[in-house]
Amino acid sequence: MTTPTTPPRVLIADDLSPAAVQIFKDRGLAVDVRPGMDKAELERIIGAYDGLAIRSATKVTEKLLSQADRLKVIGRAGIGVDNVDIKAATAKGIIVMNTPFGNSITTAEHAITLMLALARQIPMADRSTQAGKWEKSKFLGVEITAKTLGIIGCGNIGAIVADRALGLKMKVAAFDPYLTEERAASLGLDKVELDELLRRADFITLHTPLTDRTRNILDATALAKTKRGVRIINCARGGLIDEAALAAALKSGQVAGAALDVFLTEPAKENPLFGIDNVICTPHLGAATTEAQENVALQVAEQMSDYLLTGAITNAINFPSISAEDAPKLRPYVKLAEQLGLFAGQLTENAIKSVRVEYAGDVAQLNVKPLTAAAIAGVLRPLLSDVNMVSGLAVAKDRGMVVEEVTRSQDGAYESYVRLTIKTATQERSVAGTVFSDGRPRIIQVKGIEMEAQFYPHMLYVTNSDKPGFIGRVGALMGEVGINIARLNLGRDKPGGDAIALIAIDSRAGDDVIARIRAFEHVNRVQRLEF
Repeated sequence: MTTPTTPPRVLIADDLSPAAVQIFKDRGLAVDVRPGMDKAELERIIGAYDGLAIRSATKVTEKLLSQADRLKVIGRAGIGVDNVDIKAATAKGIIVMNTPFGNSITTAEHAITLMLALARQIPMADRSTQAGKWEKSKFLGVEITAKTLGIIGCGNIGAIVADRALGLKMKVAAFDPYLTEERAASLGLDKVELDELLRRADFITLHTPLTDRTRNILDATALAKTKRGVRIINCARGGLIDEAALAAALKSGQVAGAALDVFLTEPAKENPLFGIDNVICTPHLGAATTEAQENVALQVAEQMSDYLLTGAITNAINFPSISAEDAPKLRPYVKLAEQLGLFAGQLTENAIKSVRVEYAGDVAQLNVKPLTAAAIAGVLRPLLSDVNMVSGLAVAKDRGMVVEEVTRSQDGAYESYVRLTIKTATQERSVAGTVFSDGRPRIIQVKGIEMEAQFYPHMLYVTNSDKPGFIGRVGALMGEVGINIARLNLGRDKPGGDAIALIAIDSRAGDDVIARIRAFEHVNRVQRLEF
């Protein structure tokens, strides 16, 4: 007699649509629905589950994951995964999935709604009128027609906001380093730098992920550059705006009003913006429509069920979509492609026009689609932390990037290699790598200069003129600041010509260290790299 297989168990820890519960049950999984648990209770029971379905309320920390010995997949019903410790989940072999496009329209509509409410002071007028007052002259609004809307972050949601704003006869300007001129033209908006957006915009709305580059992108300095009387909307992520600085700008009149759906600390029980005139606050309602909740619930339940029952991976943040048959062959090259992309992406600050991925030798005979997806995700991730190996190509397309795959037979010293070339409006940069017999990816060429280097968690990329003394100065500085050099790899195009150093270090170099290296004679560029 065959012993029945125990079905996988899924815990739904946040409020999801009942449709999600039904899909899990229909697919034969055991489901417990327990939203609103405190941290201690969640940590106590998490070890009994194979899957965890969440929205934004549940914080999946390293401490929680340390108790999740059975957990195989975390499904986020929505796009943002900043409430999940991706690194800790990856270290435990837990797949993290999101639903990147299920609530885009809903979030965009909420931003437009808040903009209109802010322009006409609707919530304030409502409270006043229902209190028995008739303060008609107090609530003098502004028209949005012919006003300029500045969009910070013009991906999927930002593009929808732009389309709606243009329909309202607004002018639209967008700041997004990955937005090409061609894509901007197709959307009917102006692509501008951040300072120009701040200077021109009557309304500013944010639609960018929260990364090291975007954290406090609207700080006191940025707010001082805005047009006096600007109105600001944030339906993206708390932490994009320095809340104390915004409060001061509102009180001084530099900012005429603000509408916020997200906050640095959530749930927001108190905040420096609360109680200020002409501030509208909503409790993270960007995705809170019946349609959006149904969409993301259906998607996350289907994705998690597929993985737990068949091993299929879709919309994973930390792993590509690869079949079980192809996985053993592709896995080391997926890692190589992703790290080459991450290398190039961290060195690219301008809008990317095209990415070419070349495969030569044995790797060219494999299914290279997952490799290209991994490379593009790596390229985009430094600015767009939510991008994954499945959504990366769609995100690239949204930004007007041309992605090209090239395969060829072996034509060099290596049995297989991958070369990634990024082209922007001002330059073309390439990096190539291979997988050695130990299964580890290696860099073999940067900007046409031959060199071999391993990827390390912390690295420095330095370009300089090939002159005596550089290595000694770097070594002395690292010794002075207490940073150990794990490996130093050098390459040059010719004696006395252009040189590149890839320096693997045991700990992260601070901005002061970067500045001191940059000040060395003959150094052209210094960039911190993280892998």
